[in-house]
Amino acid sequence: MEKIKIQDSSDRQRIEKEINIHKKLMHNNIIQQYCVVETKNTIYIVTEYCSGGELFEYIISKKKILENESCVIFRQLISGVEYLHKTGVVHRDLKPENLLLNDKKTLKIADFGLSNTYTGKSLISTPCGSPCYAAPEMVLGLKYLGPPVDIWSCGIILFTMVCGYLPFEDENRDNLFKKIAHGYFEIPNYISHLCKDLLKKILNVDPKTRYTFEEIKNHPWFTGFNNEKCDKIIFDSPGILINEFLIPVNFY
Repeated sequence: MEKIKIQDSSDRQRIEKEINIHKKLMHNNIIQQYCVVETKNTIYIVTEYCSGGELFEYIISKKKILENESCVIFRQLISGVEYLHKTGVVHRDLKPENLLLNDKKTLKIADFGLSNTYTGKSLISTPCGSPCYAAPEMVLGLKYLGPPVDIWSCGIILFTMVCGYLPFEDENRDNLFKKIAHGYFEIPNYISHLCKDLLKKILNVDPKTRYTFEEIKNHPWFTGFNNEKCDKIIFDSPGILINEFLIPVNFY
């Protein structure tokens, strides 16, 4: 980042906040921040390299992703986001463009520019993120709990993977917000009954009854596929290799 483009103190505070949040995270499904180098004119953030590009590009290339592969990807997403929440971080901008794939198709959550920290049941009031992935309580301008808005975004991502398009779309932003606020969306017939059920439980406009991580992980669609590949990716990794040093990662 060129310092000349960092216009005021609030921009610098935002960048420092992103760096400080990201540097404390170590999980196999979160892109690793290795170091930050600051020179007279530039700030360099050195991170793990993901040669597979964005999940967004992968969805476009496949048109839509079969449910068994979507489940492998979704389980990694849930693992990473649950870890974020257990460390007191809410992402607030989860979308396929901010999810990267490495050469083994391991999912990596990236871009913590809109992330925030929280404690317990503390409420957040700042609306942010991409409208199509934003939870109803956020688009309505209400104070909200961090975890349910990230879980909603995970549901939008799952819908986009299995269907190949977004559940809520409208060129008119007001109309888009109305659809999101009322939960108006249709699931195509080619989606399995169990996947439909999970989507409806996650894309629940009431954050109090929206599915939690435990409920998602216990849902038969989430557990129904042979997920040996996904389990190996999530749980069997010995750590992140930095030069010749093996750095262990945290799992929950």
